[in-house]
Amino acid sequence: MPSSNPTIVIFGASGDLTRRKLVPALYNLYQKHRLPTDFRIVGYARSDMTSEVFRSAMREAVIEFATLDEPTWASFASRLYYVCGQYDDPAGFENLRTILARLEPEGAGRLYYLSTPPKLYATIVQCLGTAQMTGEKQSWRRVVIEKPFGQDLASAQELNRSVHTVLDEKQIYRIDHYLGKETVQNLLVFRFANAIFEPIWNRNYISNVQITAAESVDVAHRAGYYDGVGVLRDMFQNHLMQLLALTSMEPPASFDADALRNEKVKVFAAIRPYTTEEVAYRTVRGQYRTYRDAEGVAPRSETPTYAALQISIDNWRWQGVPFYLRSGKALQAKTTEIVIRFKRPPHMMFPIPAEDKLRSNYLAICVQPDEGIHLRFEAKQPDTAAGMRSVDMEFHYDEAFGPRAIPEAYERLLLDALNGDAALFTRADEIELSWRLMDSVLRGWESPQAAPLAFYESGSWGPDEADKLLARDNHHWTQGCSHTPTTP
Repeated sequence: MPSSNPTIVIFGASGDLTRRKLVPALYNLYQKHRLPTDFRIVGYARSDMTSEVFRSAMREAVIEFATLDEPTWASFASRLYYVCGQYDDPAGFENLRTILARLEPEGAGRLYYLSTPPKLYATIVQCLGTAQMTGEKQSWRRVVIEKPFGQDLASAQELNRSVHTVLDEKQIYRIDHYLGKETVQNLLVFRFANAIFEPIWNRNYISNVQITAAESVDVAHRAGYYDGVGVLRDMFQNHLMQLLALTSMEPPASFDADALRNEKVKVFAAIRPYTTEEVAYRTVRGQYRTYRDAEGVAPRSETPTYAALQISIDNWRWQGVPFYLRSGKALQAKTTEIVIRFKRPPHMMFPIPAEDKLRSNYLAICVQPDEGIHLRFEAKQPDTAAGMRSVDMEFHYDEAFGPRAIPEAYERLLLDALNGDAALFTRADEIELSWRLMDSVLRGWESPQAAPLAFYESGSWGPDEADKLLARDNHHWTQGCSHTPTTP
């Protein structure tokens, strides 16, 4: 349980993230008795409202996104406060400091959560520093920064420099909600708490690794924002790169934050950089056909809504094993999954037709929405000489632990931040190494040697060029977390 009678200050308290995720997550933690008896939540935003109005709005949010219990809510709501102020006004921060001093007991810890547009991150941190609200003489001070952390390597480095003038790295918690998902955390347990998989988790037994984050919805009302971002910045630099690191990292010496993040950094440092020429044949960028019809999108926009990358990790464990990452909008289904495809047996001893090939086994880790694990292997069909069929060994969270066993990712991450556990938060060097790779792809797409933008139909699995990317190495995409038939 968090110590130091913490105060949670949410900048951007009138926004959507606070309403949909942050306050419902904190309410759930309180309902589970995981918060201390003495804590406060102080919302800060430009909207003109009172604490009573803020409490009423948050009650509606809890009704919509959690399960309201009236006695619990009454106790929780008494700890909610609201302060109106500008994000670049020193007077607003002085007012906030005065109010916090009145509300807090001596020695209270403080967690600042930046739930604002990214352009305000550096401004808010500088204002906190000017108001002398980040010093740790009396107790801890931590700042949670939402993604995106920069728009490219240069902006990420500048943001790091700016916040480091006020905060130590240990005070900065860069959040990626994917790392708070139970199924993502289970990846570490699955790999390092089960002796049967780690001996084969390498180039000797694995043919390729596929990581998919597919969304069935299009950009809709986010089109104006999305057209300046694209899928690479929106999904790859953060979510997919983190899944890649957890899948491929070496076992850390402990679950200590630095030990875990050191291994992730080693993975990012070992990724083979793209040359401009390589981008043309190791990556695919696509756009669903009706994207340019959306309001706010330029008529000839080249912004990709889909991308597929082939990534090589140049280290002892993964040399020669391609990692394929893909993500896109308006695809056939919403799914996030990691598929480990194993090599085929080296020798065929069974009397099956020469044209038939023994199918390779695969392991599918299903992050969402059907959280679980599938292991596909071959079994003999009864009453045949050597007929075989692929069968699944399955684990599903809702069957094993109950349909409501999985908490919201923000619950785990907020609790970790309050406890000072940064293991599931990204570090400055992770951010910069990830952006270095993404920058090389973006430069390649903008070069004269770039392959043309590929178009795909809404409701498909993306452009044909993405299938050809794998076919060159005799591989194919696998929907491992569904019962969609796949080729051998």
